[in-house]
Amino acid sequence: MSEISKSIQIICDEKGLNYETVIEAVESALAAAYRKDFGNRQQNIKVKFDVETGKIQAWDVKEVVEDIDEEKLTADQEELSKRREQAREEERELTEEETADLAQFNPKTQMMLKNAKEHDKKVKVGATLEIVLEVPGDFGRMAAQTAKQVIMQKLREAERNTVFEDFKGQEGKIVQGTVQRRDRNGSFLIELGKITGILPVEDQIQKEFYRPGGRMKFYVKSVEMGNRGPEIILSRASKSMIEEIFRQEIPEIEDGTVVIEDIARDPGNRSKISVSTGDESIDPIGSCIGQRGSRIITIIEELGGEKIDVIQFSKDAKEYIKQALSPAKISSVNINEDTKEAVAMVEADQFSLAIGRGGQNVRLAADLTGWTIKVVQSDKKDVVVSSEEAPEAVEEKLGETKLDTEEVEETPKAETEKVE
Repeated sequence: MSEISKSIQIICDEKGLNYETVIEAVESALAAAYRKDFGNRQQNIKVKFDVETGKIQAWDVKEVVEDIDEEKLTADQEELSKRREQAREEERELTEEETADLAQFNPKTQMMLKNAKEHDKKVKVGATLEIVLEVPGDFGRMAAQTAKQVIMQKLREAERNTVFEDFKGQEGKIVQGTVQRRDRNGSFLIELGKITGILPVEDQIQKEFYRPGGRMKFYVKSVEMGNRGPEIILSRASKSMIEEIFRQEIPEIEDGTVVIEDIARDPGNRSKISVSTGDESIDPIGSCIGQRGSRIITIIEELGGEKIDVIQFSKDAKEYIKQALSPAKISSVNINEDTKEAVAMVEADQFSLAIGRGGQNVRLAADLTGWTIKVVQSDKKDVVVSSEEAPEAVEEKLGETKLDTEEVEETPKAETEKVE
């Protein structure tokens, strides 16, 4: 193996690149260098580089086309320029149909038959002609610099493609990353090994602190190839992050014994997840909680303390809504199948629990089940809170209800003290 071949092999090993990819980059670089120092713009240069000997061969590659009258070609090119200018004024692109009647010829990649026969008398229209070019002994300092620049560019592109292909398989998975910094748009850049991901503002959790240098887990929302290389969009707020963490931490979900049916999430605060199983010998909720809460505690820690309610899924809408409103105890549920609306009746001491702070519990229950839910206090049927109400309106209602309850509770207490 020659010294050149060894050097290329070292680059391949360091960058994790394919050997043939690097050779193509070298040949592309040499073609660009040759065109710059010894060729011209009308040449379509191809170079073959022998890594063992270091020798170079170069060709000008042309497609052979029919002969075109020079006067007609000139006239048609002028007409083409006029049509392009008119299309630009109309703010549109010129279509192929609009230029089909004009003779077109690209001297860089094409050669007319009469000129092609000067190189090969037997050549025919449609053939590819490779004209051998003389290669000087020394490309020169500028050529070497050009070659180096193109090689580095090609290597960066190849490296980006390699990283992209490796990371594409992580889409929809949980990855470990290190917080780098915050950009001017409020997004955070996350180091993921050989590549950097982006945590957009909408995928951040407001109460979380993303400290530079801190390591966290992130959900990979998407992996796309952009103009500047792979673009990795991460999330901490996605519902799918909940699902993937449960899948990682709970073997029964990973093997399909326990199935995640629905997820509702208020990122950073609370999530509800409904589960089911076809195996009567397995408790799906118990599988998710683990012995003494070991599994669910691990999940909560990974989510930065976000509370998790694990719900038993039911095909019975009334029962499902009851479960979804836990930890509150629901007296009864009435449903309207046509409007997908449900009314949950609760005792006074369960009213605020069923609704949650700012209506969080009832909203998550509605999101989980797909029903609009109204919670009604059984002894005060005019006290109603809907899952569609804004948090401020809910807090106002809860404040009034709490005040009324306190007054009711204080009166008997005062009377008892008097009796005593």
